[in-house]
Amino acid sequence: MNFEYSDKVNGLRAKLTDFMQEHVFPAEDEMQRQLAENPWSTPPLMEALKARAKARGLWNLFLPRSYGKYSGGLTNFEYAPLAEIMGQVIWAPEVFNCAAPDTGNMEVLAKYGSEAQKQRWLEPLLSGEIRSAFAMTEPDVASSDATNIATSITRDGDEYVINGKKFYISGACREQCQLLIVMGKTDATNPNRYLQQSQVLVPKETPGVHIIRPMQVFGYQDAPEGHAEIIFDNVRVPAGNIILGEGRGFEIAQGRLGPGRIHHCMRSVGAAQRALELMCKRVNERQVFGQPLSKQQSIREDIAKSACQIEQARLLTLKAAQKMDQHGNKAAKDLIAMIKIIAPNMALEVLDRAIQCHGATGVSQDTFLAHMYAGQRTLRLADGPDQVHMMQLGRELVKHYANES
Repeated sequence: MNFEYSDKVNGLRAKLTDFMQEHVFPAEDEMQRQLAENPWSTPPLMEALKARAKARGLWNLFLPRSYGKYSGGLTNFEYAPLAEIMGQVIWAPEVFNCAAPDTGNMEVLAKYGSEAQKQRWLEPLLSGEIRSAFAMTEPDVASSDATNIATSITRDGDEYVINGKKFYISGACREQCQLLIVMGKTDATNPNRYLQQSQVLVPKETPGVHIIRPMQVFGYQDAPEGHAEIIFDNVRVPAGNIILGEGRGFEIAQGRLGPGRIHHCMRSVGAAQRALELMCKRVNERQVFGQPLSKQQSIREDIAKSACQIEQARLLTLKAAQKMDQHGNKAAKDLIAMIKIIAPNMALEVLDRAIQCHGATGVSQDTFLAHMYAGQRTLRLADGPDQVHMMQLGRELVKHYANES
């Protein structure tokens, strides 16, 4: 293993870091002010930052090199440290058109979409003209088992008819969201549970698509994208909107999640790194019992443990990314499971220590800590809850060592 970054990657890291320092960090307060004025629309400040990022070549960096003409030209390993830098601010990835759920949706369209689907939806997503959402999770079934998804997608002549209820559909509340990728069942009686599902493209303004409400996350609306509850009531779309074909939905979902987990985990590392830096500044500035907070042994231990955990999670995620590049997503599935278990939990621990060092300020709106904590706690559920990853990882390890004996 060689985790040294190439000159190309180091150059991008420097450009990205400079951009964050020059434009993103100074804009945090103004972004919140604009969101408060019009929460469900992309703030003008975001559009201005996107234009600057695109002009500097910091755009669509996430798409793996293997995706051909649509690629950002980087491998998973090369993109990983860039995701870490973006992860320091919740909304920063959007500035560079590297934000979920659009990243996953663009990967799906680039990898599995027809030429017509790419032209209609992928190209405006890549240019940042529109936003999208991925509609899988449902309130009435345990969606951590994707084979439970109950939304029906029924063929009727030259159309598919969609009926069902979804919730926590990130991105769907935003006015600029124009596309939903909907996962449901086209063949609910197929004896192979992994061939029952399909994914279909649904324009958000299609009749019968009802955005019921934004679901909150620990009280945060996460505007402007939000996490929508949606009812699909006899929604009709052309048959050509099916992705890859009937029964391929589970396969598409698995292909979508591998790179996305690298992105999530490296952003978690970035969030934790920023929290550690804030913690170190805070404890040097605050006086308690006649001396700086940094003189307290328990504080030093918290900082040391945080630094160790961050580096462990960073290296493990880089190892997973490197293995994906060298041997494919399937060969790296155990490492991908490990990082998804490790990284959000690590970030939560580091953020919690930083909050504690900040006292009341730590749970306020005056730092990024409280909102980021809510986001990282959610990540323990997103893209598969911890228990699913541990169950699958444990199963594979037991099988591997049983076969060796």
